[in-house]
Amino acid sequence: MSFAIIGFGAVGQAVAKAFARKNIKVAVSGRRPPEALASEAKAIGPTVLPMSVREAAEADTVILAVPFAQHRDVAKAAANWDGKLVIDAMNAFGTPLAEFDGLTSSAVVATAFPGARFLKGFNHLPAAKLAADPNVKGGRRVIFVAGDDAAALKSGAALIKQLGYAPVSLGSLAEGSVLTQARGNSWSPLDFVDLVQFDSE
Repeated sequence: MSFAIIGFGAVGQAVAKAFARKNIKVAVSGRRPPEALASEAKAIGPTVLPMSVREAAEADTVILAVPFAQHRDVAKAAANWDGKLVIDAMNAFGTPLAEFDGLTSSAVVATAFPGARFLKGFNHLPAAKLAADPNVKGGRRVIFVAGDDAAALKSGAALIKQLGYAPVSLGSLAEGSVLTQARGNSWSPLDFVDLVQFDSE
């Protein structure tokens, strides 16, 4: 299983730190060429590997952490997205709701990645909190996830657990993602809500 983060700003680097903590190889890419990302990637850890967007798009699991307006450009980086797990970690704050034609922003993004197994996740926490150790006083920091594909939700939850967080499913994109994504110039009810799960796992 291969992993990539496309977008290496604050959120992309925060998620990369989660992979580095567990010594899991992850490709990272962004608008800058790979060599321009090298020093930041090296500072995070040796398992964080700068690549081009096209190379990163070949991964089995791709986490989208680019500005919302750039997701269609990312979608063009792969010949097809069939079977890939794509996790939307973006927020569309400031994008007029009229552009979504009544859909959630994640449902709009999903249409740009036909064939992908698509989820919303890693987007509700501030980057600094997301970058922090998810082990909090013996509990695990919660990552909300939403999607329409049961198998994708299972795969996403397994990755979230592997990275040390506690996955909490909010259901479908239509029902769940509205709780954790920006709408116009407003934030949703669960945005910035930092929860910790304590259990026996």
